[in-house]
Amino acid sequence: MKSFYFKGQRKLQSVKRGGAWRKGLVGASTLAGLFSLPVCAQQADPVTPVVVQPGAPGQPTRTLPPSTRATLPPRSLADVRFMQGMIMHHAQAVEMTALIESHTQNTELRLLGARISHSQSEEIKFMKRWLEARGEPSSAPMQDMRGMDISMPAMSGMDMSSHPMLMPGMLTPKQMEALKNAKGAEFDQLFLTGMIQHHNGALIMVKDLFDTAGAGQDAELFNFATDVDSGQRAEIRIMQTMLGEKPLEEKR
Repeated sequence: MKSFYFKGQRKLQSVKRGGAWRKGLVGASTLAGLFSLPVCAQQADPVTPVVVQPGAPGQPTRTLPPSTRATLPPRSLADVRFMQGMIMHHAQAVEMTALIESHTQNTELRLLGARISHSQSEEIKFMKRWLEARGEPSSAPMQDMRGMDISMPAMSGMDMSSHPMLMPGMLTPKQMEALKNAKGAEFDQLFLTGMIQHHNGALIMVKDLFDTAGAGQDAELFNFATDVDSGQRAEIRIMQTMLGEKPLEEKR
């Protein structure tokens, strides 16, 4: 009885091994057949792209020829000047954050500075690409920059008359020099108050853009400007909280 059982087991295992071998052979043959097919048989025929233009309300859509290319929206001088001015504005913020490593050991401030530096450096690249795509330089001609509105009601006490090239909120050379000469807690204080001033200036620039008739209609610029507004408002709140943890009397 045991001998019959063991023989049966061996036979069953042999059958299983044979089945597995045959399955492997069939699978290998199938793969070999697939790989031996001509390349053209393995690739689907390319599909001709279809360009559809949505119709006006109540009107049908139109199928346009495949050669149709997207066109940029009408150029607004206010859009161009906003981007050119914001590049200059962002560049000073990056310059300010570059001082952090050698002027303070405040970990929280270092993290904030890294965030501001990275985001504004990437935004500068975006603004330069946006201007280049429209055949515009990264900076406006001097005569045009002098005509830009740089009024700063929130910056009472600052002598802006001697710095006509400053965008709203930008630190004067005197403020930048004071920041460079400060260390430790004094630097932290000057950096935070200066960057809040700087961010508030960017909010003014965004508001002026959208208050200008015909400006801010470009989809890319609209999304960018609204991101600047929301992002810098959030960072202002962070910096205000940090200032609350470091009262003025703690300056040294």
